[in-house]
Amino acid sequence: MILKDKEVVSMLLQLLLVSFVFLGFVDNGSAGVTSTFIRSEWPSVDIPLDDKAFAIPKGHNAPQQVHITQGDYDGKAVIISWVTPDEPGRSQVIYGTSEKKYDFKAEGMVKNYTFYTYKSGYIHQCLVDGLEYDTKYYYKIGNSDSAREFWFQTPPKIDPDSPYTFGIIGDMGQTYNSLSTLEHYMQSGGQAVLFAGDLSYADRYQYHDVGVRWDTWGRFIERSAAYQPWLWSAGNHEIEYMPYMGEVIPFRSYLERYPTPHLASNSSNPLWYAFRRASAHIIVLSSYSPYVKYTPQWRWLAEELKRVDREKTPWLIVIMHTPIYNSNEKHFDEGESMRVVFESWFIHHKVDIIFAGHVHAYERSYRISNIHNNVWGGDPNPVPDKFAPVYITVGDGGNQEGLASRFQDPQPEYSAFREASYGHSILEIKNRTHALYQWNRNDNGKKVPADSLVLHNLYWGTSRRRRKLRKNQPHTARKSMPISYRL
Repeated sequence: MILKDKEVVSMLLQLLLVSFVFLGFVDNGSAGVTSTFIRSEWPSVDIPLDDKAFAIPKGHNAPQQVHITQGDYDGKAVIISWVTPDEPGRSQVIYGTSEKKYDFKAEGMVKNYTFYTYKSGYIHQCLVDGLEYDTKYYYKIGNSDSAREFWFQTPPKIDPDSPYTFGIIGDMGQTYNSLSTLEHYMQSGGQAVLFAGDLSYADRYQYHDVGVRWDTWGRFIERSAAYQPWLWSAGNHEIEYMPYMGEVIPFRSYLERYPTPHLASNSSNPLWYAFRRASAHIIVLSSYSPYVKYTPQWRWLAEELKRVDREKTPWLIVIMHTPIYNSNEKHFDEGESMRVVFESWFIHHKVDIIFAGHVHAYERSYRISNIHNNVWGGDPNPVPDKFAPVYITVGDGGNQEGLASRFQDPQPEYSAFREASYGHSILEIKNRTHALYQWNRNDNGKKVPADSLVLHNLYWGTSRRRRKLRKNQPHTARKSMPISYRL
């Protein structure tokens, strides 16, 4: 792979910055950065219902709120979801590899639900499986003149050197700041979204309006989610426990609308699951479901970690909503109980990176751990650990609750960079050994790179495995990066 001179210079500058910051942390204590950037974005209020961002497609009973997610364990299937507002219609997807030529069809199911006095439209969910890797598919849903057409691209085959680019978004909501985040992400080249929980913020409303704001959010994200998979995790705003309205089933609206491929990973619950995509193995955990010893989520994760094959999918990534490490005054230490339960597992299995939301700001940690501290005692201060994940908080999608602007002072030594701004992240996996990570802030309507990192894969980072790679593949994985960019 030959990179343009400008790209090489940019990557080298990023490496120099990352190396300086990391060495300063190891040798001199805290060298983390608290950004002094002051945002001047739009107010944190939801977009009005009649705004074009929520436009209803034309035609009688036209499909709306179209979105796709992965439908199996290995990326050869998608679940396509949509809503018809007036009547069920056919729950069928026709699709093919040429535009306007649909050689295949798949049948789905249709349902609806009520929430207080709100009655949903007809929710269609259709599994399209048996797909070929690295192929563009065109699909069509709906009836006659109101039918709509979209497309998606399947990922490359499961392979340790399959490159792939993920977008990471959390706590999005449906404000003009949210729209800025979404539009910037769509310019980024991301191929799939890892969503760190808190989708629509419909629970900020009451009675009939709760369901209405789920509908507007579905139309809001369709511009991206109908064309590439969004992989979901649930946050606290999906719980919607509202006994004053007679609604006491947690996650009801979310589970009705946003399916996950949990059965493919032997999960008993759609709130926690796993999947493989290109060279990555992604594990989604539920911060608001029981996870202590012997619970279903605990048992499932123990088994799923055994299934991870780093020879095939070297990048091990975990998504959750509540951050384990966070130096913001908002939600500080809320992830401590999950840390006590799972942190040692994350280190033992060499998880590369953990994304979380919940805190409405951005923060990235160094590779640190605190496995000797638990509820019975121990040193409360995390320490550098080269086998630990990098923890990244991305609860900065733009929702109506606004930013969490108060960080702890002084900045803890485990915190590498933090800023109270809206934005999104990109993780660009290059090969089995290296990935590029970048966080982009929303700045006066522009996408501005503000934090970046070169990630060195923890599994292939051992000297033994590096020697094996050099011996067996001297001209593949390593050549995709400039020599001065290898860690």
